[in-house]
Amino acid sequence: MITYAVSHLIGLLKTRLLISVFFGLKAPILDVYYAAFVIPDTIFQLLVIGSLSAAFIPIFTRYLAKKTSEAWYVAAMSLNLILLVFMVISVVIFIFAPEFSRLIAPGFNSSQIATMSSLLRVMLLAQLFFCISGFLTGMIQSHQRFLIPALAPVAYNLGIIGGIYFLSPSLGIYGPAWGVVIGAAVHMLIQLPTAIKLGFRFIPRLDFSHPGVREIVTLIPPRSLALGIDQIEQFVSVILASLLAPGSLTILNVARLLYALPTSLFGVTIGQAALPTLSLQYSQSDKRRFHKTLTDSFLQVAFFALPLSTLFIILRIPIVRLVFGASSFPWTATLLTGKTLAILVVSASASAIMQLIVRGFYSLHDTKTPLLVGLFSALVNTILSVTAVQIFHLGVIGLAAAISLTSILETIALFLILNHRLQTPIELKNQVLVSLIKMIMISLMTGISLWIPMHFLDQLVFDTTRTLPLIALTGVASFIGLFTYLFLCFLFRIDQLAEVVSLAKKATNLRQLFTSAEPLSEPVILSAPDQN
Repeated sequence: MITYAVSHLIGLLKTRLLISVFFGLKAPILDVYYAAFVIPDTIFQLLVIGSLSAAFIPIFTRYLAKKTSEAWYVAAMSLNLILLVFMVISVVIFIFAPEFSRLIAPGFNSSQIATMSSLLRVMLLAQLFFCISGFLTGMIQSHQRFLIPALAPVAYNLGIIGGIYFLSPSLGIYGPAWGVVIGAAVHMLIQLPTAIKLGFRFIPRLDFSHPGVREIVTLIPPRSLALGIDQIEQFVSVILASLLAPGSLTILNVARLLYALPTSLFGVTIGQAALPTLSLQYSQSDKRRFHKTLTDSFLQVAFFALPLSTLFIILRIPIVRLVFGASSFPWTATLLTGKTLAILVVSASASAIMQLIVRGFYSLHDTKTPLLVGLFSALVNTILSVTAVQIFHLGVIGLAAAISLTSILETIALFLILNHRLQTPIELKNQVLVSLIKMIMISLMTGISLWIPMHFLDQLVFDTTRTLPLIALTGVASFIGLFTYLFLCFLFRIDQLAEVVSLAKKATNLRQLFTSAEPLSEPVILSAPDQN
């Protein structure tokens, strides 16, 4: 979580630099930059994320528990297969980049389409490094090591910042695009030594006959289709935003960067940490520990995500001003971004919880259920988005509302299905329900404790037209809100507070944090890597 937080802070700095250099009169070119990201990101989601979370990590973890040499062979063959598929797809996209660009952004003019096509071709190279890096991440995380993979995104964002600083003066918008390539290469290189130390070796061959590889290939398509359906939201947003006023896509993206914080910091990190454990417990038919791990992880995500979401809703304008308040980002854009953020963040906790629930399905080797639920959600999102933008003319606000509502509905549906599938013991169901209700009520009270000091201090104490008083106001209000949340959690006996305190004590041992292969929570015992 700490390294993800650092990565996001650097990512926000990167976005502020992009806005300061390319927003304002150049807003259309920044819209083009963000639109060019969609297709490369889709390739990464379909090939790499689809392979890792649903197929590779559960199978690789199972082989590690039995025979490590065979596990590494499966890893090498799986990586080679994904690289082959990536190369074929990339060649097609590279050749037909203008046609794909027109499909994604029908509202762009011919000059914007030409620029988008060139940016798209540059960013394809970054995905080659990400394909390799993504598998390295899965291998390392399967050994219960999470620090190095979590540091990789920090290096990635630093690469983009370097591109903005050093390449933009001469290359313009292509500076950050080449920064993406540099960052992706560093993202891979920072993980390679650890993966090699654990046992990974590149094997220059393809072998589809191995049962582990065949099983992975069988599991990949449903997950990739599910992620492809998720990407429909991205495509719909870009298509509709390209038809709106210049700068609309940029505003939506910067709001989503903040909206993604609760999901990434808590949903993704806890979900990634839990997946190898859940997969191992399921393979060992240890239902009691499986239910306990999933329940505890669920409540941990809620414990962290709910207060952060509340803070973003109440302090949306100060946060947007502090993070993106460059001179080229006008007050009207700040207000619109704040409104968009508030609507998105309503579903942030649900989105974070969904990251864990989906991984619960993957640990059961069930990729079809998330696919079907995702298909229905994509249909709902498309209908809501088009209705909000084309019929009610709500612009970016309408897109945010469609995304938020769809995310809540999808999370509820997946939760109910997984709960029925697992036949969760009644005592754990009651524990989740009671704890969740308590956390929601505490978060609402925390919101009130945030709004009151922010409102009165803004009026009577701080001159928030200046940066330092704005920082002071945001800091004081956040401190009051955090203190209120923790005090109420203590008062209402929220178990996750004690877990966090215990974890914080363990995390103070920095040497153990950087060198130990065991998690800070309950360790999972795996076989040592085969050194042969």
